[in-house]
Amino acid sequence: MTPATEITDEALALQVERFYDKVRRDPLIGPVFEAAIDDWPEHLAKLTDFWSSVTLATGRYRGRPMPAHMKLPLEPRMFDRWLFLWGETADELFAPAQAQVLREKAARIGQSLSLAMFFRPEDVRPKGD
Repeated sequence: MTPATEITDEALALQVERFYDKVRRDPLIGPVFEAAIDDWPEHLAKLTDFWSSVTLATGRYRGRPMPAHMKLPLEPRMFDRWLFLWGETADELFAPAQAQVLREKAARIGQSLSLAMFFRPEDVRPKGD
């Protein structure tokens, strides 16, 4: 397969499909997603809409990812695994410049989710305390 040099809806759908194939088989994060998702085709369509909105500014996604993720038994290390698998899949499907765009967008999304879920201001101590 020739790497995609354009990020299109079709290419994003393939990225989402292949990525979640890996996620579902992953021993660390797979069980979390398998327990949370009962209709994979519907979920993959929703995620394709999400990535289309984030990457191509299509505005197709209508949802609230933060509350959905807050209900899951996620740990900080799971975000690293998620990002690794996303980037690995992007590298397989896209030319380097396009894969990097997808990696950067995923990193920002992962950071936002991780901060919302795990950051506790009371845990931050000023230097010298």
